[in-house]
Amino acid sequence: MTALCATHALAQGSPYGSNNLHPWQVPPPRLSAEAYFTNLKDGDRIETPYVLKFGLSGGWGLAPIAQAGHGKSGHHHLLVNRDLPLNFKQALPFNDQYIHFGKGQMETVLTLAPGEYKLRMLLADQQHLPHFVYSKPTRIVVTRKNDTDPKTLQKKGLEIELDKTSARPPLRVGFHASLLNVAQMAQRIPESGHFRVTITPESGAAPAVMDFVDGETEVWLSPPAGRYGVKLEMLDNLAPERPLAEAVSARFEVR
Repeated sequence: MTALCATHALAQGSPYGSNNLHPWQVPPPRLSAEAYFTNLKDGDRIETPYVLKFGLSGGWGLAPIAQAGHGKSGHHHLLVNRDLPLNFKQALPFNDQYIHFGKGQMETVLTLAPGEYKLRMLLADQQHLPHFVYSKPTRIVVTRKNDTDPKTLQKKGLEIELDKTSARPPLRVGFHASLLNVAQMAQRIPESGHFRVTITPESGAAPAVMDFVDGETEVWLSPPAGRYGVKLEMLDNLAPERPLAEAVSARFEVR
């Protein structure tokens, strides 16, 4: 199955959703795919430890290495002071400069010492062979390493990422999971989940329910003008009606 988003999947009686996109769903403005940082930009000056969060665009989804993924899928890698590999047919190494997130994680805690760094994201498959899905280099300065215990900075839960709360369409709704692993539902990996988004018009019209069973972590929408509520859930891939975290909500306006 290659559905990017399944709408009213349970009502259709399908365990993995539908190949039909919701009418509000549109392609991203930039048709190319990208792995990127959601809370770090070029030129930033930060203290460590620092919780660094990852995003993924272009209809690609996260697929942990425990089982083979399908379609446009892979897992994140953080490259520290490394350029993109010259040979994309060679597996990425395992060391401090190539940090793997093979369980479907969407964040990590940086503990870098003070200094200048070049960071970038790169997606790769189950065999750690790179996809042509990556970020531009992000150059940062770590000004100080403080005494905060890195373990205290992460808390299991979900987050909705809205670039703007009032905008003309299309608009991006990003999904983030802390201390939770995102996977394709068809992989059937224990303790992994996928995102469900419910968009509810304040006009009283019927809500749109979208299940992202292929591990996607964002959606671009073009609904009619109006005000909307959005609820984000993460559902267990082995028991699709069991939430793995408390749902979160936000509001946005389409002008």
